[in-house]
Amino acid sequence: MQNFRKRDFVLSALIGEAVAWLLFVMVRVNAPELPIPSGLATTLASLNTAIAMAITFPLIASLGLFAIYFISKKVIVLYQAAKFVQVGVLNTFIDLGVLNFLILFSGIAEGLAFTIFASISFTAAVINSYYWNKYWTFKEKESAQAKEFAQFLFVSIIGLFINVGVASVIVNVVGAPEGVAPGVWANVGKLIGIAFSLIWNFIGYKFWVFK
Repeated sequence: MQNFRKRDFVLSALIGEAVAWLLFVMVRVNAPELPIPSGLATTLASLNTAIAMAITFPLIASLGLFAIYFISKKVIVLYQAAKFVQVGVLNTFIDLGVLNFLILFSGIAEGLAFTIFASISFTAAVINSYYWNKYWTFKEKESAQAKEFAQFLFVSIIGLFINVGVASVIVNVVGAPEGVAPGVWANVGKLIGIAFSLIWNFIGYKFWVFK
């Protein structure tokens, strides 16, 4: 069983801080298209909200991990899974952040371009995932090895097909419901794709890559 250390508290808080600001940027970019009252959209996109999230998210992340540490004394894998989920949340917002930047820059939120954008954003998240999971979640002390990284890439590539495939089906085949902006639906599709790939990635990383 992994011990809870000051480093875990700090890194968990850092994840919470990064997620708070990434979420704020995403809301600010998509506020005009969100299917919510304009007043609420303005509030969510305000600087005061960003500051509040920047204070509360790190506390929730670190204290939540600390609480799960005690629960994991009975279910050993739970603490490791909790760290993986926190890294997964950070990866999710990196994935969505890059995707939204590309959509904002190009003005395209569907079709082949969306599939390409989703692949690029997933790749950025995977690079982040490798280092966080290797050195924090699974606490691998050795430097990266060619075999390990090849295994990581293999698992991640399958995760890529799951992530992008599910997202592309939802965005390009199912399509946005009436009244939902393409940009918002692109994020919905991507979130569902992330959820499916997250399960596969945890199993692959834990039992094969960083076993």
